[in-house]
Amino acid sequence: MKISRRVFLATGTAMAAVTAGQLGKVRRSVAQGPTILVQNPKDVLNLYSARHYDTDQSLYDSFTQKTGIKVNLVEAKADALLERIKSEGANSPADVFITVDAGRLWRATQDDIFLPINSPTLTAAVPANLRDAEGRWYGLSKRARVIMYNKDKVNPSELSSYEELTGSQWKGRIAVRSSSNIYNQSLVGSLISAYGDQKTEEWVRGFVANFARPPEGNDRAQIRAAAAGVSDLAIANTYYLPRFAKSNDPAEREVFEKVGVFFPNQRDRGTHVNISGGGVLKTAPNQEGAVKFLEHLVSPEAQEIFAKGNSEYPVVANVPLDPIVESFGQFKEDQLSASVFGAKNAEALKVMDRGGWK
Repeated sequence: MKISRRVFLATGTAMAAVTAGQLGKVRRSVAQGPTILVQNPKDVLNLYSARHYDTDQSLYDSFTQKTGIKVNLVEAKADALLERIKSEGANSPADVFITVDAGRLWRATQDDIFLPINSPTLTAAVPANLRDAEGRWYGLSKRARVIMYNKDKVNPSELSSYEELTGSQWKGRIAVRSSSNIYNQSLVGSLISAYGDQKTEEWVRGFVANFARPPEGNDRAQIRAAAAGVSDLAIANTYYLPRFAKSNDPAEREVFEKVGVFFPNQRDRGTHVNISGGGVLKTAPNQEGAVKFLEHLVSPEAQEIFAKGNSEYPVVANVPLDPIVESFGQFKEDQLSASVFGAKNAEALKVMDRGGWK
């Protein structure tokens, strides 16, 4: 089996290369030095990815096995990768850029890095609301942003929608990340699309008034807060919760047992769904291989890896889910285009700031 190599970027430090066999919880450099990204052979694909999941290696291995094209992976935060792509310009070795959240994909389109592609395979596989209308990027996996609740303190019959979280009954009972978190910006962007700035700002003020504590930590921290009784509710992406169930730590598994999942807005527009997605770079040395790679990522085989490897929802219909995710039940999704709420991230942040969401 051909092995991909990873390059990890960090501000102010040199790049370090790590072979797939050496990846563990601690990522470290090896003596060989940095991976050299070859510019144009058709048997090499250079991937810049802001996804940080080791399970994604199976996606790359399956692509190599299918096509013979080796995947060189450069992994970093989205902003760092975008800055690198822009600084490399026409000489960039990158073929594909993948990131999480529609807001980041929208930012990438504003930087004009993507090549519009017309792939019948991608168009048929990815719903219209989960891809760019001009073919610049395509959603590859979905994550629902839901209400999670402490089973001992909340009856799910008390819950209904994001909007109802401003009610007085939730005073001091909600845990959520900061306004700087792009997942929250996209959620608020979807509310702006539904109600406009003024009503959304009013919602933000009521929502903030019900916080159990000032925002801190990541989605996992919000889930832990709900399980521990620091809050009764948490706003989080679905794929985080199964990680607790699959942990070797009994305390982590106990968190999973204490927390339930509620899909908001089932009586109207549906639950907010965000994406991880990617596109082919305009300067890609291997454009043909890059299109093949994206097409592979929406194949049933790859979609099942997204679903079972990282507990995400597939963008393709009729792909088996992770059993834990399947146990959350079926739900109605908000069909708002990811392009729309992604474009509203900056506007959403201003509304959140005015509403007191720090």
